[in-house]
Amino acid sequence: MPETGRTNIVVMWTVGPDDVAEGDRIFASHAEFMTGHPRKGEEALLSYQISKGPELSDPVDPNSAPTGNTIFVLDEIYQGPAGVPEHWRLAVQDWADLPAFMEWSKRNKVSTLHDGVVVQSLW
Repeated sequence: MPETGRTNIVVMWTVGPDDVAEGDRIFASHAEFMTGHPRKGEEALLSYQISKGPELSDPVDPNSAPTGNTIFVLDEIYQGPAGVPEHWRLAVQDWADLPAFMEWSKRNKVSTLHDGVVVQSLW
């Protein structure tokens, strides 16, 4: 089903080799925490993905050499705008690894889209 008009969070972390294992640990913990989110109503979590792969020396050339860094991408889609503040409320209340996540994020390059709106979606 297309997700056009839904609310999303997209975050991308670029991390050095020494921070990959901690990223793997944090996202395993995060995925477990995310199973507690509402699945119905305006705050509903509709979709959740974590992706991981090598950073390339030329980000628009898939054949360029890897830099040695790793990129983690988080993508969450919510029924509506109320899902984002509910996500953060639950994280503060229930996710024990939130402080470790924040510290890990501060050490690395992060790009974030909060309260984004899906403008194109196929299925």
